[in-house]
Amino acid sequence: MWPIIIIPFLGTSLGAACVFFFKNSIGENLQKAFTGFAAGVMVSASFFSLLIPAIDQSQNLGKLGFLPASIGFAVGMLFLLCLDVLVPHMHMDNSEEGVKSGLKRTTKLVLAVTLHNIPEGMAVGVVCAGWLYGSQTTSFLGALSLAIGIAIQNFPEGAIVSMPLLAEGESKGKTFLYGVLSGIVEPIGALLVVLAAGLFVPLMPYFLSFAAGAMIYVVVEELIPEMAEGKHSNIGTISFALGFIIMMALDVGLG
Repeated sequence: MWPIIIIPFLGTSLGAACVFFFKNSIGENLQKAFTGFAAGVMVSASFFSLLIPAIDQSQNLGKLGFLPASIGFAVGMLFLLCLDVLVPHMHMDNSEEGVKSGLKRTTKLVLAVTLHNIPEGMAVGVVCAGWLYGSQTTSFLGALSLAIGIAIQNFPEGAIVSMPLLAEGESKGKTFLYGVLSGIVEPIGALLVVLAAGLFVPLMPYFLSFAAGAMIYVVVEELIPEMAEGKHSNIGTISFALGFIIMMALDVGLG
């Protein structure tokens, strides 16, 4: 299990290491491409790795088989909404959300990406839990494919959080550390979900759809607006499609 839940964190860390090889900032088009790709991966993972298995596991409810997935999805969205309202953070367009605080700008930027990473860690954790506790709709390869997909989209996210911090005047060592720390919530969140799911195995459809709702919240609230900012371009949309297809191929091919 440990190698699987660490894979997404490695993706973030490698992305953060871009500060040692690139200039002080990421171009607007490249940032749109990164953001669109991440959104595509997350939407695809939400459907193929989380919501569909949640519905499949609820077939014993007959026509009401959609209820666990619907309830879990709604609660996941609400959970991220609460975090979004409460945790002070700053977006790439310099807009701020969350309660007022005296935190530094760089800290708020890191917290913004950390919020993105929480549902991703939960998603990997709940799929690992399904595999560990004998769910017929999840497998080792399914958990591995999700972890790899999240790691692929975490690479640009690690760069997106680190490069602006470098432009803010932080040293390369510090920006790399901040990028790594923004991803540490993923293995921690994954482990907590695995432990919780082990206590409540019958609630697995709710856990799966909860993670899906949290991920979709991030896509709709954060990633899609960011990939559409500035001068109109199709780069974000094309990257979204690419990310969606790659994640779907991983899930279907390995799962």
